[in-house]
Amino acid sequence: MTDNFMDEIDQRANLAFTNQMEMLTFYLTDQQQYGINVFKIIEVIETPKAVTKVPQCHPAIIGAINFRDRLVTVIDLGMGLGLEPVDYRDGLSYVIICEYSNTVQGFLISRPNKLVNKSWSDIKSPGASIQNSGYLTALTYDDDDKAIQILDVEKILGEIIGFEVEVKSALLEEGRSASIADYTVLGVDDSRAARLLLAQTLTKLGVGHIIYENAEQAFNALQESMAPGSTQRFCLIISDIEMPGMDGFTFTRKVKAIPQLSHIPLVLHSSMSNQANTVKAQQVGADNFVAKFQPDAIARVVLDQIQTLRQSGLCGNQATA
Repeated sequence: MTDNFMDEIDQRANLAFTNQMEMLTFYLTDQQQYGINVFKIIEVIETPKAVTKVPQCHPAIIGAINFRDRLVTVIDLGMGLGLEPVDYRDGLSYVIICEYSNTVQGFLISRPNKLVNKSWSDIKSPGASIQNSGYLTALTYDDDDKAIQILDVEKILGEIIGFEVEVKSALLEEGRSASIADYTVLGVDDSRAARLLLAQTLTKLGVGHIIYENAEQAFNALQESMAPGSTQRFCLIISDIEMPGMDGFTFTRKVKAIPQLSHIPLVLHSSMSNQANTVKAQQVGADNFVAKFQPDAIARVVLDQIQTLRQSGLCGNQATA
């Protein structure tokens, strides 16, 4: 690890322990203010003059640029939302270089604005109707009481470039032969697109699952599973990190602080796939970290956990008894 990498962790590590996040706010052509977690950002650059057009691709993909000697696909984020495109040829514009799920993309924007620190408790869900039909996953306000919209970038990327949704046949066969239907995985993710993909993976694998859209709901379900007479048991928890109300780091700390729940393996599952977040996941007590949209990796984690339960003499709904 480089000194710069460790400095990055030290500078922002406290945010993981205080249910906060640092975001960069920016503008698109509608002049609305949007926000993105800085832990997804590699760099913000002026749009290069040399943008190589890519044939037969989604209209929102303006082309590819050379960034640090690698080709990076650039997506006009506004076009992905149905807005007017950014005039990057004749006007000044910028590209946010981001890492999502072990891949690097560039998001074309009109201009960056400022860095803002917000508590996740001050970041609200826009409501099911907006969340399910649009691209907004959360909403908050800056110090000037101006709205900051947080986009479901995972949904946008899924529609523009697509994600892997198939599970290797060998893993599916392993799941069938292991008879894992009696086990239940608890999942939580605020992105509808991510919830659907996670549910598809677990369904194909043949394991039972309950997936919530926020950490409060998931934590309440875990508490209810401890109540006298409850028959609900979970063999594994898979949690997103970025969520309104309570983030995945705080959720992990709360779960691991309860003796009756602390032994349930908890995997943080995020598109924030850089190494710093893996380290932060370990610091808050998570048992594993898996980048999003890698169904084989999720399937492997589930199968390995159930195998561990069997070896310990626990099975099915006895997994957390």
